[in-house]
Amino acid sequence: MTETLLKMRGVKLEGRSDEVWTPIINGVDLTLAKGEVLGLIGESGAGKSTLGLAAMGYTRDGVRISGGSVEFDGIDLLTASAAVKRGLLGKRIAYVAQSAAASFNPAHKLIDQHVEGPVQHHVMSRAESMADGIELYAKLRLPDPESIGFRYPHQVSGGQLQRAMTAMAMSCRPDLIIFDEPTTALDVTTQIEVLAAIRDIVEQFNTAAIYITHDLAVVAQMADRIKVLLRGDEVETADTRTMLAAPTQEYTKSLWAVRSFQRPVKPSVSTGAVPVVSLQKVDAAYGKVPVLHDISFDMHEGRTVAVVGESGSGKSTAARCITGLLPPSDGQILLDGQVLPPDYRKRSKDQLRQVQMIYQMADTALNPRMSIGQIIARPVHFYLGLTGSAKRKRVHQLLEQIELEPSEYYNRLPSELSGGQKQRIGIARALAAEPKFIICDEVTSALDQLVAEGILRLLAKLQDDLKLTYMFITHDLATVRAIADEVVVMKDGHVVEQGPKDTMFKPPHDPYTELLLSSVPEMDPDWLTNLLAERGVDNIGDAALDKM
Repeated sequence: MTETLLKMRGVKLEGRSDEVWTPIINGVDLTLAKGEVLGLIGESGAGKSTLGLAAMGYTRDGVRISGGSVEFDGIDLLTASAAVKRGLLGKRIAYVAQSAAASFNPAHKLIDQHVEGPVQHHVMSRAESMADGIELYAKLRLPDPESIGFRYPHQVSGGQLQRAMTAMAMSCRPDLIIFDEPTTALDVTTQIEVLAAIRDIVEQFNTAAIYITHDLAVVAQMADRIKVLLRGDEVETADTRTMLAAPTQEYTKSLWAVRSFQRPVKPSVSTGAVPVVSLQKVDAAYGKVPVLHDISFDMHEGRTVAVVGESGSGKSTAARCITGLLPPSDGQILLDGQVLPPDYRKRSKDQLRQVQMIYQMADTALNPRMSIGQIIARPVHFYLGLTGSAKRKRVHQLLEQIELEPSEYYNRLPSELSGGQKQRIGIARALAAEPKFIICDEVTSALDQLVAEGILRLLAKLQDDLKLTYMFITHDLATVRAIADEVVVMKDGHVVEQGPKDTMFKPPHDPYTELLLSSVPEMDPDWLTNLLAERGVDNIGDAALDKM
């Protein structure tokens, strides 16, 4: 691990807003050897993704490299011709984006998008690439690897789509891969499988990688060295074990701190209290494929029920049934004790108003062509009938509720906001209908720990102020500990276990709940290796992975 593959010196990047260029990265150096993995960490807005893209000689619209040099295997990427870059990107340099849903073409099947790179770069024939794709799908633990590639992106779960994108990045066996939060959308058990597969492929093919993440426990399993960024500046760099054991800077130490937010335990629900939302023996299917099996649980006023489980366990499907987007095939859903029509098109406007949703990926949930004021104003007008100055006043009130200054954000576009700010807009849009019940679908999974804690505190405050009831879909058990009152554990469309949070986190557990709890990464570089050994996986890349 001595031969230098990537050398970045004094790299400066700027972003444009209202024709004014402002600094994003302030002269950062980065060196990467062949086969080495460098972890880039820092809070939202630190410049991690921007620096990762600059390592490819690439910038997003409205961003420019204003200084420094980027050299890949002796090639100056800042002066290289477009033809030279096209020959490198996708073949020798690959990128795995954070949002798989926004990265795939919805009109083409997964396997067709997978083979495009190897065929265009003359690495493999189409038939060879398809066979290799199936092998990579199997290595990345995708279900039905021989057939899943023939689905469209909307026909697989978010976690499955993320793994398909990782396989696509690996299709040409590149020398350098930029992983931009590749496991953010994955549940803890799937995350282990993907991390193990990524680590094995990187080692097997001596691939260098920049691993961008806000999850310190994850980067501890993947990186040889860690670089910490803050507002475009390098804070410190060290090998992983040194950084974890003895960070030198106060900012790094603050990132290392365990999430401090913890909601106090609430009193038990009164006997006979009518739930705000109740699922009673609900079955559901996609076409002829059954997905939910006899699901029953209640959610009471002012409380948060966390629904946890692996990708494909039925969490989001249950939410779709509650919203009426997927009518149950059996059973019923009650709102304040009254049966809801299964199909949202048969519900009254007031019934629609009472049940709202905050989505996982704020990037794809907000209309990029509408201003923040327009986005929030739509439900204000639709559900409350407000117009003119009354509508504008209500939007201002909602922005203040989510702790954003109305005069500063009202006319902005979503592209001008950070990830945490976009998620706050998603919260405001849900609040605009003045609902009783809100489904929070993985609302903090794409956010760094500091920003995520701010969102959790905001949701808790709003719940207390407005007596809201939350269904909190998540794979992050730290979030469950922080905010939940009750926990429902789902697997393969069944409720495996449910009860108060304090009870659920104490043994004895259902074996599946125990698996989830034991799969939460720890701040120990040897944690993943030891866990795989405990589960009988000696060689990460071989068929022994099936034992997981």
